[in-house]
Amino acid sequence: MIIVTGAAGFIGSCLVGKLNAEGYKDIVIVDDFTNEKKNKNLDGKEYTLKIHRDEFLSWLNSNHKLVQFIFHIGARTDTTEFNVEIFNKLNLDYTKAVWNSCVEFGLPLVYASSAATYGGGEFGYDDNHDIIPKLKPLNPYGESKNDFDKWMLLQDHKPFFWAGLKFFNVYGPNEYHKARMASVIFHSFNQISSTGKVKLFRSHRPDFEDGKQLRDFIYVKDVIEVCCFLMHHRKNCGIYNLGTGHAQSFLDLANATFHALARRVNIEFTDIPSDIREKYQYFTEANMSKLKGIGYTNSFHTLEEGITDYVTNYLAPGRYY
Repeated sequence: MIIVTGAAGFIGSCLVGKLNAEGYKDIVIVDDFTNEKKNKNLDGKEYTLKIHRDEFLSWLNSNHKLVQFIFHIGARTDTTEFNVEIFNKLNLDYTKAVWNSCVEFGLPLVYASSAATYGGGEFGYDDNHDIIPKLKPLNPYGESKNDFDKWMLLQDHKPFFWAGLKFFNVYGPNEYHKARMASVIFHSFNQISSTGKVKLFRSHRPDFEDGKQLRDFIYVKDVIEVCCFLMHHRKNCGIYNLGTGHAQSFLDLANATFHALARRVNIEFTDIPSDIREKYQYFTEANMSKLKGIGYTNSFHTLEEGITDYVTNYLAPGRYY
């Protein structure tokens, strides 16, 4: 039996679909299941049991002998939310409880960290455990993820296998419910479809031209491939970056989206909203040597390949993964 928390969400639901495709049907899905639009991500997925996140830890206490692996993907991911208590409850404290249960019951664990932990990138983007206590995330979401990483590394007792994944800019199918927090590709597709143009953030730094802000965009299909690799691998515990290792600009993203739709490029620049302007990352790029060093050999989709697949096979026909 495999556990997937955050199973109705973007990455979690794709992971359930990937596990199904690999022949795994004995899956317990965990989420709050109150968002019907989000629940559509689970249509057609096969699983054994659905458990509300508030009841999961109690269930695990009674049923841990049935469990072979836990993917803890569930989290509050809104980078524009500034209520620290929400993140302390749903991200930090909840993940500590999941971790402690895995230690107590001898269960392997993969959990979601985030590239938001790197903040402005003052210390680079290397997934070196030594820099984690020094990192300065730019928002409470990133702080909650880094606070857990810091706490976890100080623990004397750890699961026999564990891995934390620092997701970079993930995009792909099953993010219809994410509203403002959906990927720029998702918003670009909708803008082009309705207005024929894309709005990108203007740069507010002299060292970056408008639209030339750089991010490491990773397709969700690559993310779930890595998750499954780690489930089978079960050695080399650690925190790992999960990006492509190649940063590209938002202009590249917009051009690829127009190309996938066979539309003329039409880009308009707008100011970064004031509530996030001072917390905005202008550059992220994952150092992927650590994951490759433990034997992960699959290539990642280029931004152009990922966008073409996403737009053509999911967004345009309105399909889910």
